[in-house]
Amino acid sequence: MAFNHFLYKKWKITLPLWSLICPIVGLVLLGFASEQQSGIFSAILGISLITVVLSAVHHAEVVAHKVGEPYGTLILALAITVIEVSLIVSIMLNEADAGSTLARDTVFAAIMLILSGIIGMSLFIGGYRFKEQAFIKQGVSAALVALTAISVLTLVLPNYTTTEVGPVYSNSQLIFVALISLVLYGGFVAVQTVRHRDYFLPEDAPPGDEDTHAPPPSSLTMIISLVFLLIALAVVVLQSKKLSPVIETIVVNMGAPKSLVGVIIAAVILLPEGLAAIKAASKNRLQTSLNLALGSALASIGLTIPAVAVVAYALGFQITLGIDAKSTLLLILSLFTISISFNAGRTNILQGIVLLVILATYLFITVVP
Repeated sequence: MAFNHFLYKKWKITLPLWSLICPIVGLVLLGFASEQQSGIFSAILGISLITVVLSAVHHAEVVAHKVGEPYGTLILALAITVIEVSLIVSIMLNEADAGSTLARDTVFAAIMLILSGIIGMSLFIGGYRFKEQAFIKQGVSAALVALTAISVLTLVLPNYTTTEVGPVYSNSQLIFVALISLVLYGGFVAVQTVRHRDYFLPEDAPPGDEDTHAPPPSSLTMIISLVFLLIALAVVVLQSKKLSPVIETIVVNMGAPKSLVGVIIAAVILLPEGLAAIKAASKNRLQTSLNLALGSALASIGLTIPAVAVVAYALGFQITLGIDAKSTLLLILSLFTISISFNAGRTNILQGIVLLVILATYLFITVVP
């Protein structure tokens, strides 16, 4: 990527100006936000939120490129999860009753969008362009084992516990599940970055892949990206708090189930990372694509559930984690299909089509339950 702005000419800072301007604009808009803001201003704030999320992910990618794989995808996943947690907690603090199912809906939506949407589209485009794509089975298997366990323990098991009535955990059960979620995610991170790092290293990229073969950014560029990443995450937290009532109002006015709020939040959060994963698959770098997708899914549960559990416990309100029967069926179907798809060590376009059909079914059932 060529840079012609004054920052590059003077200090060799290889960052696009939009990634620096968007967080500043978002910060300025917050100064004009009020409790009763107009629809036009809310729309502008919503557009700004998306641009700031894109900026945050771009800066995370710059830092990731500097530190290398697999630490790069880990940083990106953590950045996305911070945004997700901030959005969920903001809405929970605004209205405890509405927030009681928000964590469940958002985490479940994130998993379904990642497993059937991001991975499905990656396999579809990769299969269309290259017929077959290879990856390292051990790394994907490790991620799927952890993801299956953590998904069932957090989203399915609450339906079968008897201490509390309904699909909820008691306080002690909630803290226990929060701890084991951290253990499972921490174990995966240890395997990914230390114990079996080679399972997650992408194969050599094609010679024409400029993204992979581009030289790492300078230390000054990385430091600026790190600072703006923190600024962007702070702006996302503050903007989401202002926009959360607007999102709920829109969903209610549409007559749609409140679970659609979780889908909207997850879609906004995962959009930039989803595009990055699909882009990697389209360049025949499926391993990087899967690292991004599966790492985000694990971080989404392994870090979001503990954070929400702490907030719920501290504020003394109950959160619903158990998903209903049809959601459980779709989750199991997605995990089962993914496991079969990755069992052979190579993927093709049909696997992508099947996953995208599951995504369409999930979205349709959410709107028309």
